[in-house]
Amino acid sequence: MLIDTHTHFYDEWLLPDAEEAVSRALAAGVGKMIQADIDSKERPAMWEIGDRHPGVIFEMLGLYPGSVDENWRDEIDRLIAWRESILARENGDGAGTPRSAGAIVAVGEIGLDYHEGKQFAAEQREAFRVQLELASAWDLPVNIHLRDAWEDFFAVIEDCRHLNIRGNLHCFSGSYEVFERACRSGDWSVGIGGVVTFKNASLAGTVARIPMEKILLETDAPYLAPTPYRGKRNESAYLPLIAEKVAQIKGLSFEETAQWTTRNAESLFQI
Repeated sequence: MLIDTHTHFYDEWLLPDAEEAVSRALAAGVGKMIQADIDSKERPAMWEIGDRHPGVIFEMLGLYPGSVDENWRDEIDRLIAWRESILARENGDGAGTPRSAGAIVAVGEIGLDYHEGKQFAAEQREAFRVQLELASAWDLPVNIHLRDAWEDFFAVIEDCRHLNIRGNLHCFSGSYEVFERACRSGDWSVGIGGVVTFKNASLAGTVARIPMEKILLETDAPYLAPTPYRGKRNESAYLPLIAEKVAQIKGLSFEETAQWTTRNAESLFQI
């Protein structure tokens, strides 16, 4: 079995075909999938899909850095309220949602993204810090989205070292030295997706150096489809293509790679 540690069935590009996409993933041997949260607008659709597939689809709760603006604290309050509603249902004290708090397996995707500019850079850093504190208080791992903001990321996690953060660097594209530096301020794994299959991708050399016990597989569907689907809509059913490439890089069999990465995901996310 493979585990897709980062996907978005509720994205408008994939949502009309979500049920068929889940079925294709299961048929391809992807037995568990984790949906990354974006913000309060997307969350109900995300959770509804998960409700239809308990034990197969799990969720994160988090505020995506691209959704951070001057009202980010309201968004944090909403995600806290969402978790509390689930706990209330679990304890028989409220309407809540059909699944237990165990369906929430991480705080994510959270982090920093300056690719479109730094208008809300200060707000992103503060929202990131607050969510690291929530993850620590809730005893959950984090799932990190990071783009064009490595130094600010390091500044935050180094300052939050006392929180004993654990988690994964989603869609990892950094060097081995960057991975090593991150590990000095937390217990980090890396999410490896379709980019590793691209021709001449430098990521392959980095993956060769990262220990297998720190590697997770992901698709980020519907984005970043692996070769030969590059540029097309991605989905969890393509995860075996990523596993095959990682196996090739590490000199392992497909089965060994599946065992390693599944065990890693089950351990980190407790699924």
